[in-house]
Amino acid sequence: MDKKSAKDRISKLKKEIEHHRYLYHVLDRQEISDAALDSLKKELFDLERAYPEFITPDSPTQRIGGEPLKQFKKVNHEQRMLSFNDAFSKKDMEDWLERLENYLGRKIRKEKDTFYCELKLDGLAMELIYEGGEFVQASTRGDGSIGEDVTQNLKTIDAIPLEISETKKIIIRGEVFLNTKEFNRINKEQEKRGLKLYANPRNVAAGSVRQLDPKITASRKLDFFAYSLITDLGQQRHEKEHEFLKRLGFKINSHNKAAKDLEEVFKFHEYWSKRRNKLPYEIDGVVVIANFNKDFEDAGVVGKAPRGAIAFKFAAKEATTIVEDIKIQIGRTGTLTPVAVLKPVQVAGVTISHATLHNADEIKRLDIRIGDTVIVSRAGDVIPKIINVLKDMRLHESKEFKMPNKCPVDGSKIRRDGVYYRCSNKSCGAQQKEKLYHFVSRGAFNIEGLGPKIIDKFMDEGLIGDAADIFDLKEGDIAALERFAEKSANNIVKEINEKKEISLSKFLYSIGILHVGEETARDLAQIISVSNIIELIKKFQKLSLEDLQEIPDIGPKVAQSIFDWFKDKNNLHLLEKLEKTGIRLKKDKKIKSGKLEGKSFVVTGTLESMSREKAKDLIRGLSGNVNESVSKKTDYVVVGSEPGSKYEKAKKIGIKILSEKEFINLIS
Repeated sequence: MDKKSAKDRISKLKKEIEHHRYLYHVLDRQEISDAALDSLKKELFDLERAYPEFITPDSPTQRIGGEPLKQFKKVNHEQRMLSFNDAFSKKDMEDWLERLENYLGRKIRKEKDTFYCELKLDGLAMELIYEGGEFVQASTRGDGSIGEDVTQNLKTIDAIPLEISETKKIIIRGEVFLNTKEFNRINKEQEKRGLKLYANPRNVAAGSVRQLDPKITASRKLDFFAYSLITDLGQQRHEKEHEFLKRLGFKINSHNKAAKDLEEVFKFHEYWSKRRNKLPYEIDGVVVIANFNKDFEDAGVVGKAPRGAIAFKFAAKEATTIVEDIKIQIGRTGTLTPVAVLKPVQVAGVTISHATLHNADEIKRLDIRIGDTVIVSRAGDVIPKIINVLKDMRLHESKEFKMPNKCPVDGSKIRRDGVYYRCSNKSCGAQQKEKLYHFVSRGAFNIEGLGPKIIDKFMDEGLIGDAADIFDLKEGDIAALERFAEKSANNIVKEINEKKEISLSKFLYSIGILHVGEETARDLAQIISVSNIIELIKKFQKLSLEDLQEIPDIGPKVAQSIFDWFKDKNNLHLLEKLEKTGIRLKKDKKIKSGKLEGKSFVVTGTLESMSREKAKDLIRGLSGNVNESVSKKTDYVVVGSEPGSKYEKAKKIGIKILSEKEFINLIS
């Protein structure tokens, strides 16, 4: 991204965030989820770090909250009430610690309790003041310096003591929240009255605290956890503040825990991310604090947040990203599915790069364009989908998308069938499916775990339309599909990435040129010796039909097929896409004269000491030929367990049959 683009993006992000922050903090309502807002804020934070010259005092990263509501008396905070910057990954946490230590000019103190981890409740931050042991004031955070006096309302919360034993002026801070059970009860009451249901407990808590009538607040049964002691009582660790607060009679969260290093922080975060639904209240992450107060105080404040603490958020179920393209995928039945190609983004703990748009009507309903900033959702086992377009962030150069008139695979006319568009060539989808089956097969890329059923599923969901799409798949694109889990999605993506390096002969076989089998592909690879796909394209485009026919064992029919394949624009486009995915070609070893020269083999069944592909490579390495079918010209059939029809045919026509042991003896 260049400076001008960064400046424009920062400007749009600031306006969008401020709009939603005003709704959230001042009016107690929201148009987008907290997770989507967090995603916008994180993008702004990262951009401002990359381009600090564009940071301005009015940036949302430099200030807190919004103006307090006018119905309540304004209150000045003795110490500014801060909020936290967010982290969404282990890398973000490592970067935070590095920034902290760089600022301090030293390592933070390392002990068994280096950090203190607190469950981050989704509630409202409050400041409480006690004088002479009496609860005298409660105030909201507001803009950080000035909040709202809500004392009478907070006196209705049983978790907040009206008196404490300490007689000096005490200032504490904590979180007002609503537990899940009470939230469900309130929504049932709303439903009975025919009223709109509340979106989340945080909204109910915010509305309850700001009620002018304390009786309404009392009816909501709000709760409170104390988490910070502002008054100096000699505490040297943040953890000690919690102990003091508990002794003074405040409710603290018993799940909070010290950690000696980031590894322990990560374990704490992972533990609660998996068990958060078992808690009686909602949490959206873990607050991680430099436990030693000297480290925390020396670190100071940057913008709206302390340097010595950070909110390590759980994987968001929603995030914002950019639609980089909209492409058409052809399903097995020839149905055209529009798919949004996204700037890769983490949603619910996994990276996604695609979201189906289903059909043309859905594109029209969302009014989505290429270049738009969108909100992507992935809740539970739901396939990632675009739920909203942030139109105020739309660029002038954004492009509208129109369904094609011709099939992008074979050029046939497109016909409309209700909400769907289909290729008029009924064989189109089936032909594409067979090409993909061949591409991932053992003789070609040999991608384990991508069998026909999975290929079918990926095609029907619009995840893949050609071979190159396979290498662009991300874990999150797969994990939400039926019968898939995060682990199996990770395994498939890992396997795909590991198969990006392939021999030239196997690559030539994989792309499915008519009449080009494994042996012909090996013959071509000996003559067309290249190290990348672009070189391959150039080499074949220079070859005439006559040149191809001069290659040993390449007849006129095969030569014509190869010549035509490399003149087809769709095929060349596929090769270019494969190059962009990072496919690397290995040159085949030169075939030298060997002991099996002139001998023809067929390998069938399951071998114990090696795979069939390994056995074939050994035969070829000794100048032997490998065929897929048994004929009278076959010299040997190598047989493993469960050999099938090839074995029976060999016996019938009297071909020499070798056991695995005999085969190993032959090639040794």
